[in-house]
Amino acid sequence: MKRVLLWTGGSLAALLVLVVLAFRLSPWPTVAIIQYVFAGGDAASEERLVKHVPAGIVSRTDIAYGPGPSERLDVFHREGASAQPAVLWVHGGAWIAGSKQGVSNYLRVLAGEGYTTIAVEYSTGYGTVYPEPVRQVNAALGYVLAHAAELNVDPARLVIAGDSAGAQIASQVTLIATDPAYADGIGIATAIPADTIKGAILVSGAFDLEGMGADPSWFVRAVLWAYSGIHDFMADERFRLATIVGNLTPAFPPSFITSGNGDPLEPQAHRMVERLTELGVPVDSLFFPAGLEPALGHEYQFNLDLPQGEEALAATLAFLRQTIP
Repeated sequence: MKRVLLWTGGSLAALLVLVVLAFRLSPWPTVAIIQYVFAGGDAASEERLVKHVPAGIVSRTDIAYGPGPSERLDVFHREGASAQPAVLWVHGGAWIAGSKQGVSNYLRVLAGEGYTTIAVEYSTGYGTVYPEPVRQVNAALGYVLAHAAELNVDPARLVIAGDSAGAQIASQVTLIATDPAYADGIGIATAIPADTIKGAILVSGAFDLEGMGADPSWFVRAVLWAYSGIHDFMADERFRLATIVGNLTPAFPPSFITSGNGDPLEPQAHRMVERLTELGVPVDSLFFPAGLEPALGHEYQFNLDLPQGEEALAATLAFLRQTIP
């Protein structure tokens, strides 16, 4: 019996060592946990939004914009709509999770206001590293422009949008479109003319990856290690270009930016607003008092049961009416 106990204890100790090594030698065990948690959050958000979706919304799903299995987009518009102003939305998920389905009902809500809304899928998870999602979203924009008529899109009235990591990717694609030197630095040629993107909606976004690299938290270290493909990710000059705030130019389009007062990314949103203002770029923003209780967490804008979520939607629609009337 003693021998069995010793053998069992030794096996458990060896297994524990292997588990610890797996988490230290690769980000992906941690990422798998994050992906599971994020999937549950997306499902809950979508369920809350069902009652806010208006009737008469046409959904066209899984349209291929490229050859890859993840290179798909969904399009939403009112029944009978023709070419109209469009919003192309890049979903969040810490660059390693999430899906276009997680923003579908929110985009149906926007579509009910007279916009063609487009949810873009891009590759996430094991085997996908930066800048592949950026390349894919850039390609999706090119596809939308080339197929504008069949997608019910007015190509002269297009806004790019994104939440969380999707806001960062959307911003980076916009920089590629508006700054040839930046595009050269990343090695991705823009798929659209510089003046295609009339505005940007950036909610709960991450705009300072270089600053995040100094964060010792296991979550930040794991997702940026996984996304960059490099353990010492901030040593890679091309990945440092993923920091948006430090690479903005006056050519960036008019923007709407918001974050909740309880969102750990809120300071980055403030820095984004400040820098765009310094550059003379028109910016609308929505922030809340630091002492607001209960605090508004990350992605608060998707909860339309909150008065602040309704306020963010109203501000988003006001920005759209002003930018792509």
